[in-house]
Amino acid sequence: IGILAFLFTMNWRLTLLILLPAPVILISSAWFWRIIHPYFHRWWHRWSQFSARLNESLSGIKVVKAFAQEDREIAMFDKRNEELLYAGIEADRRWFVFYATLGFMTSLGVYIAWLGGGAQVISGELTLGTLMAFISYLWLFYGPLQWMSQVNTWMTRAFTGAERIFEVIDTPSEPYDAPDAIPMPRIEGRIEFKDVSFGYDPAKPVLKDINLVIEPGEMIGLVGRSGAGKSTLINLICRFYDVTHGCIEIDGVDIRKIKLSDLREQIGVVLQDPFLFDGTIAENIAYGKPDATFDEIVEAARIANAHEFIVALPDGYNTRVGERGSRLSGGERQRIAIARAILHNPRILILDEATSSVDTETEKKIQEAIA
Repeated sequence: IGILAFLFTMNWRLTLLILLPAPVILISSAWFWRIIHPYFHRWWHRWSQFSARLNESLSGIKVVKAFAQEDREIAMFDKRNEELLYAGIEADRRWFVFYATLGFMTSLGVYIAWLGGGAQVISGELTLGTLMAFISYLWLFYGPLQWMSQVNTWMTRAFTGAERIFEVIDTPSEPYDAPDAIPMPRIEGRIEFKDVSFGYDPAKPVLKDINLVIEPGEMIGLVGRSGAGKSTLINLICRFYDVTHGCIEIDGVDIRKIKLSDLREQIGVVLQDPFLFDGTIAENIAYGKPDATFDEIVEAARIANAHEFIVALPDGYNTRVGERGSRLSGGERQRIAIARAILHNPRILILDEATSSVDTETEKKIQEAIA
């Protein structure tokens, strides 16, 4: 604005002439935003597909090799790579066409200044020195306009990428606590399902009108075909999801009315596919009880029948398990997960096929220890 005001004081008629391309530049920039955005969005989508496929292929490299599907994965990689290449070319092609057009419009203002200013110099209305100074200031005026167009492109790329981030940020968070949530520092453990219905897709219920009572201290087993809803019951008790219809009560209180932290602190879950953090065995066992002593960690490992294999490792309880426990076998991961749940000493212990990767004798010992 300061440069524009100074140009008006130098020669207002010539300034009006050089301003002719400015509205075109501003309007074309706004138009370009709407045109180029879908192309950058497509490029980011192709990049996401490319990264996901590459990660999937590397994560499942053993399966790929076991079935001799290297050529198929290479072909799929080439396909995703080619799609990403063409999407990038399409986006960049339109950007460079616009940028070249913008440069021409900017130069057009200079040509107008030379033409109009030259005519005024010839007629004696303007000196040559004033004209040269005017053109120098002119570049200071059009430079920010070109920079703004560059910023426009940066913003287009940034906003396109940010859309995926905002999809996560804008996802409604779980209803952590109801306004009238009831604190329950100690749960006795009576669980009752009352006409519970639930479906991950509301139109396709997994559970329908379930009624079930589990008394404190009672050990039960749920048996059913795959997909019958056994793991779904666990998810509902832990309140990873809320029921669609009916209610689940613990000690006579609807779990939606219990403080979520109080509820989950008193539930221990061992999943069929246990997750271990990239730390030591001792750190993973003590995850639910960070202030546990080493003796408590060892005792929990003994109950889970994990102590023998742990002490056989070179670093014992200080052995690092790797990402997701990749340095341990499936059975070893399950036993560490069981030890973690035992050390947590929950009022409600849930095992979701937690001994599926251990032998029968070990499974029997674990069940007897837990009982």
